[in-house]
Amino acid sequence: MSEALARDSTKILSFLEHHLDEYLTDLRTLTAIDSGTLHKPGVDAVQSWLQERLQAMGFRVERIAQSRLGDNLLARREGEGGKRILLLGHADTVFPVGAAAARPMQIDGNCIRGPGVCDMKGGLLAGLYAVRALDAIGFRSYGTLQFLIVSDEEIHDRGSIPLIRQVARASDVAFTLEAARANGDIVTARKTAVWCTVQVRGKAAHAGVEPEKGRNAILALIRHLLEIDKLNGFRPGVTVNIGRIEGGTQPNVVAEEARAELDLRAWRNADIPDLLDAIRSQLARPVLEGTTAALDVNLDGAMPAMERTPAVAALEALAQRIAHDLGFTVKGASTGGASDASFVAAEGVPVLDGLGPIGGLDHSPDEYIELNSIVPRTALLALLIAEAGAP
Repeated sequence: MSEALARDSTKILSFLEHHLDEYLTDLRTLTAIDSGTLHKPGVDAVQSWLQERLQAMGFRVERIAQSRLGDNLLARREGEGGKRILLLGHADTVFPVGAAAARPMQIDGNCIRGPGVCDMKGGLLAGLYAVRALDAIGFRSYGTLQFLIVSDEEIHDRGSIPLIRQVARASDVAFTLEAARANGDIVTARKTAVWCTVQVRGKAAHAGVEPEKGRNAILALIRHLLEIDKLNGFRPGVTVNIGRIEGGTQPNVVAEEARAELDLRAWRNADIPDLLDAIRSQLARPVLEGTTAALDVNLDGAMPAMERTPAVAALEALAQRIAHDLGFTVKGASTGGASDASFVAAEGVPVLDGLGPIGGLDHSPDEYIELNSIVPRTALLALLIAEAGAP
């Protein structure tokens, strides 16, 4: 890091250590609010709390109302010159109403547990406290600092994706506030994810009286899927998961229709069109006379890859240098899981993910973050904002 920030890093650490109890109080407040994605009142309550805090910190906050799901927040603050920084997070969790009361936040040694503590209320607070730490040392050498908090990250049918892409286009670099991996890694690459459906049509017949007049769509589907499964690894990192199969009506009817839902993943966006072509080629082959097969895919709903570009590699190296100066190490990790960082990457903006506290076991009753990771990881985030945002 720069000499000036190296001197200030001690002040940043001191600020964060001094305010750790306040952070934990805030985390207890947020985890006490049920904010499952479909529980709009709870998600809105989290957003209202965050809006109040951001406004008190000098952000201009635009609250983007949603009718069915929680509102989205976009907070902006101008600096004194430099790059445009985006902090990205989400206010929703996967837990149902009642989880907060049933499992209030608990601190057990170095382990903090509670609904949403890792995914991602701890990360949202890391974003707030990183900015507060920079404010405490008087650092504003960035162009614009934007903090986008969406309300629907945990579901497939989303409305916030165009907003994420729009805000990303107005940014030079981004940091996503998902938790660091359980081993402390940050995330520098994520796979693209595409869901598609194989539809097979045959001909119904009575299975006892005249089965020879039928054409079994289930049998044809199975034959196709056995070949489609062989496409796993046809390019490095490509996976094909047959996730769901359904078909037919009753045991005494030759199945007229059958379908399978597939999950396709790859490290490179460019591998998906070739994979889809390979699947279509298989479906065009005659596996059972009298049956037809087709592929239904909506690429508009696909999760793009977060590719490890040279710009991302440079951010990773910067994070490693800062972490070293703070007294710990970080490594960049690649994961097949998706996050909103992928939509930022799709707009050509370099992004690092996993910049919240260290944690794991997301979406389970044992979800946790590590207490002793809060201060150093928030300091890392603060110094990344400063170094990446400087002119």
